Amino acid sequence: MDLNKMMQQAQKMQEELARAQEEAATAIVEGSAGGGAVTVKATGAGKITEIKIDAKAIDPDDPETLEDLVLAAVNNALDAAEGLMQSKLGGLMGGLGGLGLPGL
Repeated sequence: MDLNKMMQQAQKMQEELARAQEEAATAIVEGSAGGGAVTVKATGAGKITEIKIDAKAIDPDDPETLEDLVLAAVNNALDAAEGLMQSKLGGLMGGLGGLGLPGL
């Protein structure tokens, strides 16, 4: 086992992981509910950046429906952000086994 080679591989993987994390964190994903009546944009890191509500979704006599739509759209956007992060990082994390370390 060549320790120097293994350290170089680990350094390269660490750099790739940091780059993938940054890309995912700054990417924008979108979630929606009510057929697009409410849309939410978020970063891959899960920070909400924008919420849009169609005027047709605003019923002063039924605020609970709008609350439910906003909640559903936010959760949809956060699920998309999590999926993006997993897709960007999942392949790299699986590559740790290439270091030849037991259990990775």
